[in-house]
Amino acid sequence: MSQEHDATPPPQSQPYPGESGEMTPAPRDEMRDYLGRDLLAGRRALVTGGDSGIGRAVAVAFAKEGADVAIAYLSEHRDAEHTRGLVEKEGRRCVLLPGDLASAEHCREVVESAVSALGGLDVLVNNVATQSPVNSLEELSDEQWERTFAVNIHSYFRVTKAALPHMPDGAAIVNTSSINGLRGNKSLIDYAATKGAINALTYSLAQTLMERRIRVNAVAPGPVWTPLIPATMPEEKVESFGAQAPMGRAAHPDEIAPSYVFFASERLSSYYTGEVLAPIGGETLPG
Repeated sequence: MSQEHDATPPPQSQPYPGESGEMTPAPRDEMRDYLGRDLLAGRRALVTGGDSGIGRAVAVAFAKEGADVAIAYLSEHRDAEHTRGLVEKEGRRCVLLPGDLASAEHCREVVESAVSALGGLDVLVNNVATQSPVNSLEELSDEQWERTFAVNIHSYFRVTKAALPHMPDGAAIVNTSSINGLRGNKSLIDYAATKGAINALTYSLAQTLMERRIRVNAVAPGPVWTPLIPATMPEEKVESFGAQAPMGRAAHPDEIAPSYVFFASERLSSYYTGEVLAPIGGETLPG
């Protein structure tokens, strides 16, 4: 394992929502060493927050497994174009869908556009998220609380609801949760609350979609080195990001994306639904 893999990043900051190309060290998010086995051959997937970070790694991994991919993202066009190039390099289609998923109307439009462009939808990955640390509950404004919920949980509900009429029985939904949804976070109060809600939504949808054999699972990562970190955290926190994990570092997106392949592939996870898989670098949680 290289020193870069182990190291915590130097102090840095970016304007929100951040770009992969401005990060030091560069995140490993292109699945370069990943070998596909046609686990998703012929599948059509929509990945929200798919331009960079975990979303990019998932999109590329899905392409290497044989899927065509639509990626929804806010405004990071350069990152999105790079992701499209990576997907197309694998001989798969990639559709870019920019816009704000805090908008109920845009959630519906994204699904309709993805279905129209890909000819259907077999896998949905709800992954888009925003965060903004605060020092106290008093500092957390109504506007920030509502924005965080609109992006992080309302979009999951709205995109899933719009997607279900287009998804065949036997399809798969994978939601991105977080370690913060499992144990809370004193500086990410609103973010952690949405991630806890994502876990409960996952459990509930798994039950309600059982008859259609649509499996619904979640991945709850620990610290992951993505553009959201230097774009939303103070420089001094970026410098120590991931150091609290037992492994002593943050994960790279490439290390998290195989969890999504596992849940998306019926061959690998046909008996899994309503599960939360937590790649959290060695931390153990009670319960």
